[in-house]
Amino acid sequence: MDGVIVNSEPCHERAFLDVVREIGYAHNHGLTVSDYVGRSDRELWTDFVARHKPAQTLAELLAMKRARVVEILQSEQPLFKGLPELLERLAPEYRMAVASGSERAVVEAVLAFKGLGRFFSVTITGSDIVRGKPQPDIFLHASAELGVEPKNCWVIEDSKPGIAAGLAAGMRVIAIGNTHPAQELGAATYVVETYHQIATLLLAG
Repeated sequence: MDGVIVNSEPCHERAFLDVVREIGYAHNHGLTVSDYVGRSDRELWTDFVARHKPAQTLAELLAMKRARVVEILQSEQPLFKGLPELLERLAPEYRMAVASGSERAVVEAVLAFKGLGRFFSVTITGSDIVRGKPQPDIFLHASAELGVEPKNCWVIEDSKPGIAAGLAAGMRVIAIGNTHPAQELGAATYVVETYHQIATLLLAG
């Protein structure tokens, strides 16, 4: 979802920085947020807590960040150009799932934009699994819920942990260069720059 449906990676970083500023770590949080692209919020905040031992609990920090990122997303609704049209074209041909490391409240907020939720019969979030990307669990869970063998699934990803997770699940992976340069995504089955290219791949023949 993040980096594929919505241009939310900058929103997540802003929300994180807003929270650490609020609790007094504006200039010394010591984490490189880009290192956590494609991974769960829990991993980011677990590392933050281990480093700083703040007064707030992990659960409190997750809740603060969740509320802030939902606020930013709802205000800006940064859907990628061409994404709604791609879903309209794929929906008659594919069963589709969202498999996102984000928390369910964040995923549901995004799927409410333009009624996007109607395109997805399954939604798996970071709270539904124990091991996040790059482990394959989230995609295997999604394929099981869809009732589709992993080998018959396509994953659309923007992040390197997501690509690794999709391949580890035995799926074909289309990487779109929304977050990383194309040359960093070469492990994927296909690398594209536009949603039209995704449609061409998935609707060929």
